[in-house]
Amino acid sequence: MGFLEFLLLLLIAGVCGSIGQAIAGYSRGGCVVSIVVGFIGALLGSWMSEQIGLPELFNVNIAGSSFPIIWSIIGSVVFVVIVGLLTKKR
Repeated sequence: MGFLEFLLLLLIAGVCGSIGQAIAGYSRGGCVVSIVVGFIGALLGSWMSEQIGLPELFNVNIAGSSFPIIWSIIGSVVFVVIVGLLTKKR
């Protein structure tokens, strides 16, 4: 995977993480946090889809790596809601 593909993967993860944070209504941090939430959401969402037995929807292939867009957003929402419930409000 080259540098350009890596940047594209970070961009997609950041957008998915931002959408997940917007749907959940809880946002803490900036771009880097959105990217991390996007990647955690992709892992969590893919695991949930395997456990439920649902197919992966709308995958984007970048340099041989598959990134599940829909499950990343769903996983991001779940992750952000859990983090929001566990942390104190300001």
